[in-house]
Amino acid sequence: MNTYNNLKFESIDIELKQLETNLQKMITAEHPILYAAAEQLFNAGGKRIRPTILLIIAKLISNQGQISNEQKRLAEITEIIHTASLVHDDIIDNSETRRGMETVHNVFTNKIAVLAGDFLFAQSSWYLANLNNSDVVKVISKVITDFAEGEVQQGTKSFDYKISMRNYIEKSFYKTASLIANSCKGITILNSNNLRIQNRFYLYGKHLGLAFQIIDDILDLTSSTDKLGKPAGSDLKNGNLTAPLIFALEEQPEIIKLINREFQNPEDITKTINLIKKTKGIQKAKDLAIEHIQLAVHIMSKEYSNKEIKDILSISYSILDRIN
Repeated sequence: MNTYNNLKFESIDIELKQLETNLQKMITAEHPILYAAAEQLFNAGGKRIRPTILLIIAKLISNQGQISNEQKRLAEITEIIHTASLVHDDIIDNSETRRGMETVHNVFTNKIAVLAGDFLFAQSSWYLANLNNSDVVKVISKVITDFAEGEVQQGTKSFDYKISMRNYIEKSFYKTASLIANSCKGITILNSNNLRIQNRFYLYGKHLGLAFQIIDDILDLTSSTDKLGKPAGSDLKNGNLTAPLIFALEEQPEIIKLINREFQNPEDITKTINLIKKTKGIQKAKDLAIEHIQLAVHIMSKEYSNKEIKDILSISYSILDRIN
């Protein structure tokens, strides 16, 4: 199985190793508790899929295959922004574990966790400003407002069985795809003034990000707590109704009763997951993810040969392999 956990990208191996070193330096805080909270997140590891995608793109669009210092820095900034969003996500969802480790608010307090997330957003903003590129600042700053928009949308649709697929995709864009799309655009702005190139990579990132979120939502229902690094069925517990469930409602309206009582009975989550598995909901969600991956790949294939984008193809298709 070619998941990105075991994929190796020799062309950016040096840059990825340097990224890990730089991330530790970039999250340094004067107050020991704030630093410990930030360090808690990065010590939990992570797949670094976002910076990997960005570094692959930077290498692809460079004339000599050289990645600029600014592009490397943007890859690092993107990972810090992503990590900051996870801290706030975990507080809102009251999650106890993340990547198999205790969440920041569980180790410390909600107050410390909020401050740690804010600190990481502030650090990313400072490094972003130091790129001295106002266009990149505008593009990446939009991501942080999108996070908030996504959380609000998710909150207002909590336990709402009438949520439409359009609502779900829009929320998924704000919460996940916006960061990938805009950072893909940002990495190209640092190399080219060509708007067509910038928009192409934005669309690539958008479709890849949507596929990533849909797969994540499938895994929440089909994978184990050990593999997820957090409790399975967390989305249901928090009233976050995702693609597999939305599709399943067409065949199993009985699920509506369980949603309306907010899965209060101990067996409600397991019962709902079993009902979803009896429908075509998971397969339809997978088909939707495949559609977005194919759109992302098509955007790249129109401009580059398969040989030129072999790393992009590998990391794109590896997202689907997570559920195979």
